[in-house]
Amino acid sequence: MVLSFIACNNPKEHTAPAIYARDSVAMMTSYGVNTLISDSGVMKYRIVTERWEVNENLNPKRWIFRRGLFLEQFDEKFHVEAYIQADTAFCFTEQNLWHLIGNVRVRTIDGLRYSSEELYWDQNKHELYSYKFSRLVTPEREMEGSYFRSDEQLRRYFITNSKGSFMQSDMFKEDTTSHKASSDSVVVPKRGMTMPHRKTHPQPLP
Repeated sequence: MVLSFIACNNPKEHTAPAIYARDSVAMMTSYGVNTLISDSGVMKYRIVTERWEVNENLNPKRWIFRRGLFLEQFDEKFHVEAYIQADTAFCFTEQNLWHLIGNVRVRTIDGLRYSSEELYWDQNKHELYSYKFSRLVTPEREMEGSYFRSDEQLRRYFITNSKGSFMQSDMFKEDTTSHKASSDSVVVPKRGMTMPHRKTHPQPLP
């Protein structure tokens, strides 16, 4: 009876692992966000989102927009240059790299419209690119392809494995001194030089 009494007075502690790993918890979560973002002291963007998570515990550090993102881009005079939206977005703050996923839409003041299921925006290199099917519509032409690359202003762009329709004025003669365009690519001569294909790219992160 004594032994039984002692055993009853030393209960075993029951513990369970944490539901979430510490590095998966956001340091800050904001709801119903409509805010301006500056770059070098100049207002450059407006972000509108239902939920914005800031997580500096993950590597790389990132902003997470799980419930959609709408972004306006301004010029130096605070005029809207472009609209960008996506179902989900990640911004890797140290790399200045955006990863937009799901119903990605871009529209510029020049009437250009871009759509895809995935788009990367490298703010250090000032370029956009996608390895998913993309569709580009301008007032003069429509193009579709499996690889897309462009500058931030969508003035110089390159699409491969493409198909589309062009106005007759967009056709150009081949110059014997210039590099011949491959059969599965579309070069836009009026928009400037094309950008080379990069074989490697960041992998989507959870």
